[in-house]
Amino acid sequence: MQEEPVHLVLFSQAIGFLQVFLRSDGFSAQTSTVTGRKNSELSQNTKGSIMSSKLVIRQPQPVMDSRESDQWGSGICDCCDNVPECCFAFWCYPCFACKTSRDYGQCLCLPLLDIGFIPPITMSMRVSMRERYGIKDTMCRDCVYATFCTACSWCQMSREMKRRNIQIVLVSAKNS
Repeated sequence: MQEEPVHLVLFSQAIGFLQVFLRSDGFSAQTSTVTGRKNSELSQNTKGSIMSSKLVIRQPQPVMDSRESDQWGSGICDCCDNVPECCFAFWCYPCFACKTSRDYGQCLCLPLLDIGFIPPITMSMRVSMRERYGIKDTMCRDCVYATFCTACSWCQMSREMKRRNIQIVLVSAKNS
């Protein structure tokens, strides 16, 4: 019979210990499957390190409940809805696209990567926005707007974000 590698043995023992610990109410007087000793006999350091660490069994999942329409809130040429924003997009398109991208929760400089005949960043932002807000539209239309009406497309996305006003929360993991 072959011996198991040491790291697999230690890993299986650790899993067994966690299962016993999770079934009990903290450190009761049950016998540990790992050490063969009663939990009350475990060293104070072991208890402190186990009790101070948190075990996350299931991560929270994003939930989006949209009570809005499944259509764009404004048309591609509705620049008169917000004239200052439209002028900003027309006269300084790269700055406007970067600002809109940041407001959407993406990297500030992402739109600067838009190169080529069909701008991939503009198109992917439109598709992402449609998915996030539940807007029914076609990839073909996104492609046409991203290619031939780029500034107007960014204006439309900016108006949609303001209309929907869904807050973006960035969550970072940290050790506790």
